[in-house]
Amino acid sequence: MTSTTVSVVGSTGSVGTQTLDVVADDADSYRIIALAAGRSVEQLAEQAKLVEPELVVVADQSLEGELRAAVPDSIEVASGEEGMVECARRADVTVNGVVGFAGLPVTLETLNAGKRLALANKESLIAAGPVVQTARATPGAEIVPVDSEHAAIHQCLRANDVRERVSRIQLTASGGPFRGRAAAELASVTIDEALAHPTWAMGPKITIDSSTLMNKGLEVIEANELFGKPAGEHGFGIELDEIDVVVHPQSIVHSMVTYSDGSTIAQLSMPNMRLPIAYALAFPDRFPVPYGPIDWATVGSLDFETPDREAFPCLDLAFEAARIGGTAPAWLSAANEVAVDAFLDGRIAWVDIARINEATLSSHDGGTGSTLADVLEGDRAARIKAAEVLATKETA
Repeated sequence: MTSTTVSVVGSTGSVGTQTLDVVADDADSYRIIALAAGRSVEQLAEQAKLVEPELVVVADQSLEGELRAAVPDSIEVASGEEGMVECARRADVTVNGVVGFAGLPVTLETLNAGKRLALANKESLIAAGPVVQTARATPGAEIVPVDSEHAAIHQCLRANDVRERVSRIQLTASGGPFRGRAAAELASVTIDEALAHPTWAMGPKITIDSSTLMNKGLEVIEANELFGKPAGEHGFGIELDEIDVVVHPQSIVHSMVTYSDGSTIAQLSMPNMRLPIAYALAFPDRFPVPYGPIDWATVGSLDFETPDREAFPCLDLAFEAARIGGTAPAWLSAANEVAVDAFLDGRIAWVDIARINEATLSSHDGGTGSTLADVLEGDRAARIKAAEVLATKETA
């Protein structure tokens, strides 16, 4: 049997390391031929020695020599954006686990090459939706989402693929570490508290986004891009206002789809990112190894509630950006990256993340986002504006 070849971009991050675990669990069916990381040369070299890929890439070009010296001579070494996109050209499936807007070139190259994109980098689809949709139309190209929520929706839609009968999508949210706290209680939360996610082990940026509910807001925009276009090859005709967010602290129901007859189909499992990774690799088949099976004797109750939009204003900012359209989602995503970095550096308070995002989005320049140049300019302009807003917070 021929193995499916896999490239893992962002291999030293949370999704990347778990992808290596999943592939190792079915090594006869999958073979990793390319690995790429941002700057973590030592960890990347250790991964390369373990899986013996054809190619390893470090995004920081200044570290190429260090990486070359650390891996066997039989492995090709490259760096920079060109090296990253070469990973996408080589494999049957590319797992894009890059954090932030930097993942856009890998997303576009994978789709333009007519390959499967296992997408964990939501920011590239959010910021460059129209451009990604064009690339998605390439013969052979497909996106299988790796976010647990969007993988759940993908499975629920697959269970009853009657596109014109889809009524609503419900994205579940754990609520993060501050669920139940009122807005007044959040002014002095610490970095450590924000990083203490109750159910998921993720990278720091995504964990902070979960604490502000920005992660869920970005997932709303992502769901709108993945499933909400007019019913056809990719879309299911869902409108933005037909995407709901439901807080579900146990993180067992990963998302739901409601049909025109009132029936709701949900995907359930214990929290384990290996499951959506395996789903994306094996689709349309199912992976032979179980991840996150539920012990119904011990699972207890499943609770659901509405999100507190006053305490977590980032959620409504995402809906606003999606309604504005064009480069507004790119502006919000870029501003959020600037704000989260500043919070993790201890330069602003947690509550300032939403304030910086709101102030930046309010200055959106009306860009259409119809070309890659538009998207790149929108990202650049938003970061400049966010940095200006940030400077006022730092000196306040």
